[in-house]
Amino acid sequence: MGRNVRKIVAIASSTGGPRALQTLISGLPGDIGVPVLIVQHMPVGFTEALAKRLDSISELNVVEATNGQLVLPGTAYLCRGGIHMNIDYREGRHFVRYGDEPPREGVKPCANYMYESLADSQFDEVVCTVMTGMGADGTEGIGRLARAKRVYVIAQNAESCAVFGMPKAAIRAGIVDKELTLALIANEITKKVRQ
Repeated sequence: MGRNVRKIVAIASSTGGPRALQTLISGLPGDIGVPVLIVQHMPVGFTEALAKRLDSISELNVVEATNGQLVLPGTAYLCRGGIHMNIDYREGRHFVRYGDEPPREGVKPCANYMYESLADSQFDEVVCTVMTGMGADGTEGIGRLARAKRVYVIAQNAESCAVFGMPKAAIRAGIVDKELTLALIANEITKKVRQ
């Protein structure tokens, strides 16, 4: 990883996401050296079990993020169901902040809030990944984030998606750098983070 370049990975997924996340997160190395944020559209009460499942099959430490939690490299933070995850920067560090803003794109949590909050972070580059799901969550947030930070955007391809909605919206908006089958995304993220 380039010295003094601070990177973070931010993932958005919806329908078909829990299974896709198992493939993706289990493919990331434990020494990836950056934090990983995940917004999976899920109702209250289901994300804790998903975080535990992902943690059990991953080299990364995977947790259901708690409000005020310090964001550290080598840990994946799964947004709790039914609330929006933002990242705040204060006193030289990054923290998770949950917000009760209204639903966007018809969903809560909505990844757009996460992406937009990173515009005020101290990360130099955000590796954004938009995965299977209906609707267009992620597109607007990444578009706004790209005006403030370097972004590298990976979209899951149609063939490997349960529902090719969110990635298709990002591709149509012209914000995607690479469109990949699910099996190749973890390797692409790792490569980009270590450049």
